[in-house]
Amino acid sequence: MRTGIIIILAAIGLAFTITPHFKFPSYFPQPVYNFNDNTFTQAKIDLGRALFYDPILSANGSVSCESCHSPFNAFSHTDHAVSHGIYDSIGTRNAPALFNLAWKKSFMWDGAINHLDVQALAPINHPAEMGETTLNVLAKLKSSSLYSGLFKKAWKDTAITSQRMLKSLSSFLVSLTSTQSKYDLVKQGKASFTAQEAKGYALYKPLCGTCHSEPLFTNNEYLNNGLPKSEKYNDLGRYRITKNPRDSFCFSVPSLRNLSYSYPYMHDGRFKTLYQVLNHYTSGIQLSSTLHTALEKSIHLSPNEKTDLVAFILCLNDEKFAFDMKNRYPKNIFFPSKE
Repeated sequence: MRTGIIIILAAIGLAFTITPHFKFPSYFPQPVYNFNDNTFTQAKIDLGRALFYDPILSANGSVSCESCHSPFNAFSHTDHAVSHGIYDSIGTRNAPALFNLAWKKSFMWDGAINHLDVQALAPINHPAEMGETTLNVLAKLKSSSLYSGLFKKAWKDTAITSQRMLKSLSSFLVSLTSTQSKYDLVKQGKASFTAQEAKGYALYKPLCGTCHSEPLFTNNEYLNNGLPKSEKYNDLGRYRITKNPRDSFCFSVPSLRNLSYSYPYMHDGRFKTLYQVLNHYTSGIQLSSTLHTALEKSIHLSPNEKTDLVAFILCLNDEKFAFDMKNRYPKNIFFPSKE
């Protein structure tokens, strides 16, 4: 363990605690996020939450992080296939769900960002997302009496810097843990799968478990899952970053958690339902030199087996996370007099 991180195995619930503001089940792996470099406090989380929901981060005050990452959708979006940004700009990729980020080493569908503490720079400075510059955002924050107070509370003085802004955003994002699905209750001995869910779980293990491995339900790798090339976007995936031909059409493996909230699916949002996703894996895989080896052999699922598999996947929905008030728009921060 990293020096300075205290791990406590709680007697009730078998939960590990890294600082009082970050807990996770004992069957989860250790996080990769460096808590030594960003000590969590509730004040930092509150500041990051305010920044996340504030369109002050965009050039014309019309777009916030929440615009593409709604708490009701596991911090993804469902109203369009790909992200929409400032001045009605349309992106080329679906906005991914945001949870369990403390276990990720790289971010974006192509792994372009290698640390959560700098991830927000990408959308803030992208002309089709927030269309702003870091310097302009800092200037706006410095002129705000609200943020002067929030930064002082979080950082013990009123200095507003890009590092403090980004680490505060990270504090909020890392706090978004999804660990209370029915699957988690089963793991904790507090619930049992139905017969159908158990059948789906048995199918999931050999068919899906290699890439969507428990308990995070992703291996956090970048793989080619055989999607036919989109002529509209011509997106080469991770190859855009590495320029390695072996990374052509490889994209981040998303978690299977909270899929009922985070549709549409795939990097370009091409599938609206889980059954469309399963149909892709049984009859739609495009063979190529970079296709993941686990998909080279045909996958056969009967209609009943597809239903069983979906029944298990639905056990990964975390309703408590999706409707947790502490992650919502912070009215108490923006409008304290109305609370």
